[in-house]
Amino acid sequence: MARVITITSGKGGVGKTTSSANLGTALAQQGAKVVVIDADIGLRNLDAVMGLENRIVYDIVDVVEGRAPVRKALIRDKHFPEHLSLLPASQTRDKDSVNQDDMIELTNQLRADYDFVFIDSPAGIESGFRNAIAGADEVIIVTTPEVSAVRDADRIVGLVEAADKGKPRLIINRIKARMVNRGEMLSIEDVLQILAIDLIGVVPDDELIVPATNRGEVVVLDKTSPAGRSFDEIARRIRGEDVPFTPLTEHVGLFERLFGALGWRPRGSER
Repeated sequence: MARVITITSGKGGVGKTTSSANLGTALAQQGAKVVVIDADIGLRNLDAVMGLENRIVYDIVDVVEGRAPVRKALIRDKHFPEHLSLLPASQTRDKDSVNQDDMIELTNQLRADYDFVFIDSPAGIESGFRNAIAGADEVIIVTTPEVSAVRDADRIVGLVEAADKGKPRLIINRIKARMVNRGEMLSIEDVLQILAIDLIGVVPDDELIVPATNRGEVVVLDKTSPAGRSFDEIARRIRGEDVPFTPLTEHVGLFERLFGALGWRPRGSER
């Protein structure tokens, strides 16, 4: 029976879709059966990030309106066709084309055949976000260590808890250790103090992400990518493995000070 996990954020542009694609791919690479759903109707991007944009025939709106069964709308990943599939969003409809009941029904249809169902939520707090969390068992919030992004993430934490989805977990994305060390960027401790939720992953800023995304590739497949290694570690934590945080190469002392000295592990990583 699949775990349904929504990946969301308060602010757009923090790497939510990149995280969804890389985590889905990482879990598939580790042997899990995964489907990722693009719930950002009207602004779909997950298909492009995964390099599947030329293979779309049906989308999520076609499924909920009965023009295609969900199995027919799923697109198999080019790297892990037996383990990873995408249900794309519609590019021509709006977010009101799918409601919360539709999402619950859709995720329930997929539970029996997959280990994980990831839902890539639209950013913000409008109907698209509420739809994306409706069928979720768990929620992961992605933020960058910027004041505006963290403030918006804090609003999302409250909405997730109000929807009875439990406490979300957190990915801090695009952190630059040198900037943190110079006091020019929020530290991990700063972000955790503000949001007061469990940390499941820290992804360093990585210049390999932009060219990989432009090619329709995910960096988790690139063994030289620091971000790719971080996504692989996050995927293992999602599966319940006790995985220590890898120090950033920019400034090893920062992470050793935060995590290594006390053997710190993210609360909730035993799930």
